[in-house]
This record gives sequence, C-alpha cells and structure tokens, in this order.
Amino acid sequence: MKTSRKKLVTIGAALTSIVCFSYEQNNRISSSEITIKSEKLPQSFDNFNIVQLSDLHNKSFRKNHSKLVKKVIHANPNIILFTGDLVDKRSYRPEISLILMKKLVKIAPVYYVTGNHEWATGHFHEFENSLINLGVHVLRNTYKELVVGDEIIHLLGIDDPSSLAEPIRERQSTGETLRTLFKEIDNKSSYKILLSHRPEFLSLYAQFDIDLIFSGHAHGGQFRFPVLGGLFAPHQGFLPRYTSGINIEKNSTLIVNRGLGNSLFPQRIFNRPEIIVTKLSVMR
Repeated sequence: MKTSRKKLVTIGAALTSIVCFSYEQNNRISSSEITIKSEKLPQSFDNFNIVQLSDLHNKSFRKNHSKLVKKVIHANPNIILFTGDLVDKRSYRPEISLILMKKLVKIAPVYYVTGNHEWATGHFHEFENSLINLGVHVLRNTYKELVVGDEIIHLLGIDDPSSLAEPIRERQSTGETLRTLFKEIDNKSSYKILLSHRPEFLSLYAQFDIDLIFSGHAHGGQFRFPVLGGLFAPHQGFLPRYTSGINIEKNSTLIVNRGLGNSLFPQRIFNRPEIIVTKLSVMR
C-alpha cells in the first residue's frame, strides 16, 4: 500500500513538473540584449535603443499584455520594431494584437512589417487600416528617415512575399523590391536598417550591403538543443540555419527574433518567448 502511494506521489510530482516546465517555456518572456557597433552610425545615434518583437500569433501575456508591455517599458526604447505575424491564420483574432499595439505606441514609435500569416488571413487590408489608425508606422516596401538632431539613418520595411506560390519567385520578388527601394534613397552611404519577416534571405540582403536586418518567422526553431540549435523552421526545414541571435554575411548583420507565440505547433522547448533589445553604438 505504501509502495503504491509512493508511486502515485512520484507520478503526480513528475506530471506537475512537466506542466510547469511547459507553461514556463511558452509564457516566461526572456530578454536578449545585443550591442551593434558601426563606424557608419552618426554620432547622434550612439546608444540608440531598439526593441524588437515578432510573431505574436494572437498570444496574450496576461490581461492586456501587461507582462510584455512592462518588459518593453523597462527597456526604454527609442523605437519599437515588429517583424510580422501579429495575427494567426488559423485563428484570426485581430483584437488581441491591436490591444498590444495600442499599448506600445504610447511607449515609443512603432514600426511594423507583414509576415506570411497576415496575408493568409485574407483580412490584411482591414487590419492594416486598424494599425494605421492606432498610430503604427506600417512599412510596406517603403522607408522612413529616423532623425536625431540633424542626423539621419534609414529604416526600410518590406512586405512578406508569401502571396507568391514558388519559393524562388519569393526571393526574386524580394530582390526587385529592394532594388526599387534603394533607387529612392538619396543618401546611398547612410546607415540602413531593414525589417523583413524572412531570415532565410540573408544572402540576398547582404548583396545590398544593408547594415542591420531584423527578422522573425523561424520561431527559434521551436525546440532548441545544445550545439544543434533549432529543430525546424518554416521555409528552412529541419536543422535550420537562421533561428535566433546574430548572423553575419559580408557587411550585413541579421538579428533573428525567436518570437512570442506559436502557430501550428503549440509548444516550445528550451526556447522561451523573446524580446530583443538592441543598442546601437558608434565605433570610435
């Protein structure tokens, strides 16, 4: 009898541990701090603070996202970037995302680009209008000049090409978009930041000598393991190359956000939701 009771207690403890671990992996937000140094940065942008969020997929962090908003406020950003998939195509609930955006625009200017899920919902244009009405800067194959004092850097944002059927066409389309954008920018030598949902196009971004790229989409590889990294990412398959952190090719640095929510697969392992805080630093 005592042995049976001990087994039940052990099983109960094990199940409780698994449930607690699973909950923590999906809900306890991690903050990653990155410093990017460059000689091209204007002096006025030294210590410029950027918060990047990505891939919310309708997830909520406590009531009105209070947990997430608190972390963003603590980071004291000059700007906030959101790199796509605010909503989820399998369960379109835009009000969850709009509540977050309404909170964020009160902290700092918010710049947003689309992910594949926005287009897959079939409701993007209505959603876009809601974001614009809240004061979100929706960057759709365009750019903004970020000004501090009398100095500027360029912030570019491109649409996710997921409406195109073939992956090779998606890459070509992205390249054409970037070529058009660069023709419009007067100061070719300025420091340039790109927002693009897709990290797997890094070699393409590097062809344009874009200084800094922020992406998401990979969900950190969903499950993360020592040495191997992420297990699987959309459009990259198993053991993907670009799932998190800093990735460098030529003169371009790519920062991949592990994202906040989940989509098809509901569980993260060793891959907690992430907010990235990037500080720009003038290399002396």
